Amino acid sequence: MGDPMTEQHSANPPPAGDRAPALDAAARQAWLRGEHGLDRGDYAQAERCLAEALRLAPEHPDVLRSWAIALHQLGRHGEAAAALRRVIAQRPGDGLAYNALGTALGASGDADGAVEALRRACALEPGLAAAWFNLGKALGELARAAEAAEALRRALAIDPGFEPARFLLAEALMMDGRVADSAAEYRELLRRSPRSGLAWWGLANLKTTRLDEEDAQRLAELVRRADVGPDDRLAAAFALGKALDDVGRPEQAFAAYVEANALARRRIAWNAAAFDAWLERVLAACDALPPAPAGEAFGREAIFVVGLPRSGSTLTEQILAAHPQVEGASELGDLGAVIGEESQRRRRPFPDWVGEATPEDWRRLGGRYLERTARWRERRPRFTDKAPGNWVLIGAIRAMLPGARIVDCRRDAVETCWSCFRQIFWQAHEYSYDLGDLAAYWHAHDRALRHWLGRHAGAVREQVYEDLLAEPEAQTRALLAFCGLPFDPACLRPHEAARSVRTASAAQVREPLRRDTARTSRYGALLDPLRRALAR
Repeated sequence: MGDPMTEQHSANPPPAGDRAPALDAAARQAWLRGEHGLDRGDYAQAERCLAEALRLAPEHPDVLRSWAIALHQLGRHGEAAAALRRVIAQRPGDGLAYNALGTALGASGDADGAVEALRRACALEPGLAAAWFNLGKALGELARAAEAAEALRRALAIDPGFEPARFLLAEALMMDGRVADSAAEYRELLRRSPRSGLAWWGLANLKTTRLDEEDAQRLAELVRRADVGPDDRLAAAFALGKALDDVGRPEQAFAAYVEANALARRRIAWNAAAFDAWLERVLAACDALPPAPAGEAFGREAIFVVGLPRSGSTLTEQILAAHPQVEGASELGDLGAVIGEESQRRRRPFPDWVGEATPEDWRRLGGRYLERTARWRERRPRFTDKAPGNWVLIGAIRAMLPGARIVDCRRDAVETCWSCFRQIFWQAHEYSYDLGDLAAYWHAHDRALRHWLGRHAGAVREQVYEDLLAEPEAQTRALLAFCGLPFDPACLRPHEAARSVRTASAAQVREPLRRDTARTSRYGALLDPLRRALAR
């Protein structure tokens, strides 16, 4: 399915009583040329034609709605939302316009506004599956998994074959801890679309759900098919590795993972040397910043959980989120967005402008971050931000939010890298599809962490996964004390925390702590190249 904002963009008439005045010949021709551009996917050409139509017929609602679709597709989401509000001012009963507005607001980062607009769209057009789908997606991004599942079920009741809605439903159920129900939805997807590698990967990515010999055979056949799209082939290749691991064939599983990562590597480039050079610039630029005043509390609401993926960060966040003062917000993009906004404003990439920023600038950026994340403090005063890659921004965090606490999660290097190698990330983490690059990235992280620990003692904590498993109470008490939180026994039962978990470890953290999570021993000498790369 394409973007739900564009679905039937010209086929649906406006509500009765909301008919717009007829366009004159010139405006109509420009509008039709714009519509043709939307149909072809030529959004730049469509926007030019529709802007011309608006010049000839200002405020015409049909043209405005088409123009908003073009703007949205060009990434100009704020302008799209403003245009759609002008449509709604003329057509307050236009559910399609509210659906498009919700999509634009969600893309611009206004998740709360998106939910409000989409609820209105569903009320006005209760038979529009795309509106229920978009509502479910927006609720999921707010970690309101149970509500998201309800909206997605409404979409599927209208259109049982709506595959994107079933995918999101399975994901929402996983977020909500309903792993068996999530697996059932993925199995239903496979019943309807047996060649969906993406559904196979969704099932495999539940982690705690085991695949069997029949699954492994079906996946092997799917990977070899010539009529499978690249995304489905890649997803099926990773799922095949999981299935072979589950049935106890490590040599074949290793070969499957190597092949899967080779497929990913053809699509995703990574330059370890360029990353190292950039990281050195970040460290040097942030070292030049003056230290935060002792006892500065600005930003203490935030607890950043960082580190490499698959290093125990979700478990650490789950422990914190079990505390009555902490909301677990999962992986947020707000810190990177704030840095990106400032880079755009200054027209220079980070960290090139760091030396020019004043203390007032950093306080402004910290305030912007707290503004963007305010929804996560509506119920509880503190919140976690668990975007793993924020470890590269620890210097910026300290300048923006000197009262924040930063927990860097560590796990055995071989276990961490091997676990990443078995995972599709789809976006970001481009280093993860080659064992040598994984080792280099692990060393970069290790070097930076040592640097940050030396410079920001007291604000950065190293949380070792194996220590947490060995001494859960002692480590939990130390973690809470570091964050300035009183001990609460609920934090010793993180699997009972009632919250949505939006990471690949969502099913695993619903289980009591286990000490048997290491997986590399069964692969023996097959992982020696990784061990040697890490030793270097």
